[in-house]
Amino acid sequence: MQPTEDTQVLTQVRHFLKAVSNKVHPKRHRCTLDLPETQYHHSPAHDLPYLPTEVWMLVLREATAMSPDPLDISLGLSFLETPCEVEEYHAAMGAKRDLALVSKAWNRYVQEYLYEFVWISRASQAKALALTLLTQFIDGKPSSGQWIRRLHMETPALKRCATDDIRTILDYAPHLVIYSDHHAVRCTRYQEFNDVRWSPEQMVSVLASPNSKLRRLSLTNYSDDPFPYHMSPMLKLTAANLEYLELSSSSIPVVSGHTLARASLVVSLPVLQSLKLTLDNTTFAVLAGWKMPSLRNVSVVSSDFGYAGQGFAYFFAAHGQKLHQLELGHSSSLIVEHNLSLRPRPVQQIPLAEWCPNLKEFICSADAEWNWQSPDWIAPHILLPAHPHLQFIGIRDIDKRLIDDTAAFPSDIEDDAPFFPLVEQISSLLFNEAFPSLRYIRDLSRASHSMRMGLRPEARILKFWAKILARCGDRQVWLEDYRGVNITTRNLKRAGLVTT
Repeated sequence: MQPTEDTQVLTQVRHFLKAVSNKVHPKRHRCTLDLPETQYHHSPAHDLPYLPTEVWMLVLREATAMSPDPLDISLGLSFLETPCEVEEYHAAMGAKRDLALVSKAWNRYVQEYLYEFVWISRASQAKALALTLLTQFIDGKPSSGQWIRRLHMETPALKRCATDDIRTILDYAPHLVIYSDHHAVRCTRYQEFNDVRWSPEQMVSVLASPNSKLRRLSLTNYSDDPFPYHMSPMLKLTAANLEYLELSSSSIPVVSGHTLARASLVVSLPVLQSLKLTLDNTTFAVLAGWKMPSLRNVSVVSSDFGYAGQGFAYFFAAHGQKLHQLELGHSSSLIVEHNLSLRPRPVQQIPLAEWCPNLKEFICSADAEWNWQSPDWIAPHILLPAHPHLQFIGIRDIDKRLIDDTAAFPSDIEDDAPFFPLVEQISSLLFNEAFPSLRYIRDLSRASHSMRMGLRPEARILKFWAKILARCGDRQVWLEDYRGVNITTRNLKRAGLVTT
């Protein structure tokens, strides 16, 4: 049989690679010249460690990549995206550590990927990282902080980080792109700071640079002073590239909104698209004066039931027309109880639909309760009972609601009666008079997806979703899971439901 043309080409390539290998590694082949051919077979795998550094970097990049990419800013601009879980981070770091232990060369290559995303979940981790960066500086070694692109801090209340450790990390992380502090820093309020360098305000002052590369910023105000007094100047210097901003406060200021608005700086955020607020009504009045021309997504969790206050009204009157996505995080039942306890009670409905005429997506919680003033109607949120242009409604905490209803009304695992109020609540979203443009309802809970599509889902859970799916079908509305994938009758049957 004559060799084919492809076979001849492969043979020539093999001989060429062998010749190059003999020149690059003469010692290796010299020691095997006297050995019989049957005792030694050269393999191209022997040459892999000598690949160019650029090739190894690409290989290790693919081997350590997380999905979704935690450094991709665009994935986190919408509040519908599922954030990275700490378990996923630990699994990825375990894989990176294993690769770093293969050889000295791999350890050197993987350093960039080991430090690009740092998740601090307790104080000892922050101290260890700060010590590492300081030791490298003292020893004259290249700083690993140059690789830090994202710093995420989320700790239990009793394991919060020291301010000096966080400041040290920030000092040695000049290329930081994402900074997130979720009440993770330990601050002493009732003591004078001997060194202002370690005060809560100065801790993040290193971020205030005209050359800042920050594109995503989550800040917590640990001071009793109102947020804008010391944070507004810092934001003014980091505003050029900021696309996502999250602001939260650990206390409610007593200064009036009018006084604070006159005393604070007007901050311009030209490319900001998403804003998450866990603040008070007073600070809302200040944010109403900020310039945010590109703002599209807003998530609000008021810390003082300030939905009925003037600050809330000022903010949405100023920025509501630009919004396409809105999340309101307070429980509807809590707002109702708070409004009923006010003296005097609010006399008019908050016109949120008028403030946000271009709203397309709305996110709420599954904790809305029966409204005794309108027993046949359960709005997704008391502040938005209807909207003519809303196309999408996302619901959080359905898993918690299912568990609570099951505990409150014990019954047989085949009986879905405990879920009757939740079925009616979700069905209320399908009223054509309230949301005539509605096309999608999404369950935003990952745990709820596991309860529905897990290994052994309960029959009553599947019956509950079958009812929801049937009613959505009658209204021609798509029902989706947290990933945006359609929930279908076939999926439910495959999970264990025999009849719908």
